[in-house]
Amino acid sequence: MKILFLISEVEDIVKTGGLADVGKALPIALSELGHEVKIVLPYYKSAADSLNLSNAAPQQIIYSNRRSYAFNIKELNFNGISVYFVDYPEYFNSDQLYSEDAKVSNAEKFTFFSLAALKTAEAVGFKPDILHTNDWHTSMACYFAKHSPLTYEYFAHTRSVLTIHNAAFQGTDDLRNIPSIEPASPGMFVENNHLNMLKTGLLYADRICPVSTTYAQEITTPLGSHGIHDVIRQRINVVHGVLNGCDYEQWDPSTDEYIAAHYSLDDMSGKALCKKDLQKTFGLKANAKIPILGMVCRTTLQKGFGYLMPVLEDILKHKVQIALVGTGQKDITEELHRIANAHPQQFAFIEDFKPDYAHKVEAGADFFLMPSEFEPCGLNQMYSLAYGTTPIVRGIGGLKDTIVDIDQPEGTGFIFYQPESEALLSVVRKALLVRLEDNKKLKAVVKRGMQQKFTWQQAAEKYVEVYQRR
Repeated sequence: MKILFLISEVEDIVKTGGLADVGKALPIALSELGHEVKIVLPYYKSAADSLNLSNAAPQQIIYSNRRSYAFNIKELNFNGISVYFVDYPEYFNSDQLYSEDAKVSNAEKFTFFSLAALKTAEAVGFKPDILHTNDWHTSMACYFAKHSPLTYEYFAHTRSVLTIHNAAFQGTDDLRNIPSIEPASPGMFVENNHLNMLKTGLLYADRICPVSTTYAQEITTPLGSHGIHDVIRQRINVVHGVLNGCDYEQWDPSTDEYIAAHYSLDDMSGKALCKKDLQKTFGLKANAKIPILGMVCRTTLQKGFGYLMPVLEDILKHKVQIALVGTGQKDITEELHRIANAHPQQFAFIEDFKPDYAHKVEAGADFFLMPSEFEPCGLNQMYSLAYGTTPIVRGIGGLKDTIVDIDQPEGTGFIFYQPESEALLSVVRKALLVRLEDNKKLKAVVKRGMQQKFTWQQAAEKYVEVYQRR
């Protein structure tokens, strides 16, 4: 099949978060299955400065709502896949990928990009069987492919797929801030003159793919849907949960360039050296016997800090260390710094994000903490399993789909369910007790975890099944 893949970031080109991992790994996996994939991406300032690409097609002009938008198309060979860039400096020549400013809203930028990406495919002569969009940034392409007079003829035989990575972000804005849309355009999801880009895409995508089976169920409910359950219920027959994969080339303790020593399921001796290195790097007291809880995430309520902060100092009353890396809400980071200063040999908080920190935590910690409020898929629990670092997770979304509780015969981690601080504190205490009193059981859990594999090939095969549905 010919697959046009629209996304707002791609790892190794431009990245702010986990969406970029998908933007790289999934197209490569689809290509390796024999499909022809083309990626379209905005030509951000960082990409333009580092790549300095030449034009790949004549300049394109979109006429919409009595305005004209002239943009160029750049092309990059990326792991054997053509990446086309929409070069429109007025919208994308910025140091930040997503930023609201006085001139242009994010909704306007990415509504324009969704339409320009379709025109890019037409300009380079690529008529896809599948249009694969991702999150609100590109969801409007599902609408334009069916409704825009500029594109619907070219995409008349194209089936569209919309992957929901995080439905909490929906791309809403006043229509007056989105001049690239005709005010009279029919069929968009508009409330109080505000466009909802994600909901509009959900109305017109031929298939909808939340990034885990459990998340696909959660977003049918008012509590778990972030306000999209009404549309999801309308389209429930085209909803298919597809779990993301893990890039085991980047996340493999036997080859990882960032960690102090390599190790594997057959020889775990290097993990002790990684723990020692983690304690040294983070300024924690050097002690091989003290269990370390690791966290690498945004310091936001979504990641469970609403549950963690009230009991963090209760956890530190135990013989335990915590190594936490992340950036996010100012009130949370300020409190984390306060607690770190009060417990310098037990708790280290690094307000930053660098790949080496993330890898060191995964390799050196004994447990990895993910108490998320919601987690559509999650990747760190997959990394943790591969590194023999036992996950402690809340049983929601992709966490529930990838971790089996220790009390089950095939257990690979510790799970709590209630969205409460006491439930989190209880499961942490349980993990510490098992490590102290039943280390043989814990080693069996670690072994089973390291044997788990959630590959992008598996994810790609699932997507192909979705693509082929009529």
